[in-house]
Amino acid sequence: MTKVIIGADPHKLSATIEVVDRREKLLGSGRFSTDQAGYTAMRAYAKTWPERVWAVEGSNGAGRPLAQRLLEAGEDVVDVPAKLAARVRLFDTGHNRKTDARDAHSIAVVAVRTTTLRVLRPDGDLEALRMLSDRREELTRLRVQTVNRLHRLLAELVPGTAKKDLTALQAKAILASVRPRDIAGKTRRRIAADELADLVAVEAKMKKATAELKVLVKARGSRLMDLRGVGPVVAARTLADVGDVARFADRNRFASWTGTAPLAASSGQQNRHRLSRAGNRRMNHMIHIAAISQIRPDTDGRAYYRRKLAAGKTKLEALRCLKRRISDALYRQLVADAERARLEAAADAGRMAATGPGGHCGATQESSAVDLPPHIDTSDQPLPGPAIPTLQPASTPLKPSRSRTASAAH
Repeated sequence: MTKVIIGADPHKLSATIEVVDRREKLLGSGRFSTDQAGYTAMRAYAKTWPERVWAVEGSNGAGRPLAQRLLEAGEDVVDVPAKLAARVRLFDTGHNRKTDARDAHSIAVVAVRTTTLRVLRPDGDLEALRMLSDRREELTRLRVQTVNRLHRLLAELVPGTAKKDLTALQAKAILASVRPRDIAGKTRRRIAADELADLVAVEAKMKKATAELKVLVKARGSRLMDLRGVGPVVAARTLADVGDVARFADRNRFASWTGTAPLAASSGQQNRHRLSRAGNRRMNHMIHIAAISQIRPDTDGRAYYRRKLAAGKTKLEALRCLKRRISDALYRQLVADAERARLEAAADAGRMAATGPGGHCGATQESSAVDLPPHIDTSDQPLPGPAIPTLQPASTPLKPSRSRTASAAH
């Protein structure tokens, strides 16, 4: 029996599906709730077609819960980027009216017509890495909010002692020097003491989360932290969002995805490029952190940054150039790690064949459920030309020296 395509338009409280065959003929449709009863009814309805493939829109966003449940149940699932479904809906009949039923139809049509959609596979380790990375980012935002509140209270208690970068030790010293006598001052100091306690607790959780991320990154065999400026937080976010690096054709596609490839903005006799706001903004922020870490000490990245300044570029333009070079270095390292994992898996398979059953399963070229859509608009193509490597090459020795190990701790 020919496989059917089940296009799913997921939401928080409902999921609308449409079943079509390879000729896009409508076979069935329905709307189900996302609770256990609705999910069970949807699975029971889908069992009418034994050979089926689920096409879920946005498996890294609103469609993640549904995609994860289907993968755990052993279903075949592919990810449909929202941009592709929107294009099908735009050129379909109905004046681009957006309803859940039309969305499910567009998703199913994309799955029928597109042969390069990402096939999702469950990866528990990568999912744990993603959750810990999200948790670390949430703690970072919580710390910023706590510091802002504490900073405001201390400025009211001790005018003129405002600091740009307030730490817990500095806040504790300032708070210890204040002994208000009025009721308002005592209340303000007590609230400031509570905020200080919250700040200490948040920083302790951040430190613990960073240590866990470092362990998970090393457990996956990644050497991203060998690159200067790439610590556990940046490496973990890169692995969690990239997933399978094989889905990027080359470093240019990777740069477009990270938003580090400038866009052409030439007009007439003026030849210029502008900053790209497209791509994964979280990855762009991680690369920005690595770039800032590089231009502070005396590194190859700082030398490259100074050369760009000497060539007449502004500080922001020079920083953008450095971010592109860091993006290329991350891509080279990811490719090298994937190739090393493939060779190790092949060696394990050879040993298993020689010694009998056992060993590890081979590597797969299919993406995990935590990948992000790599489809880049045609206007987001990067500038041509080879990249000049400014970071450490991907072909690093198996046993790094002490100096490189110390630099990777940043």
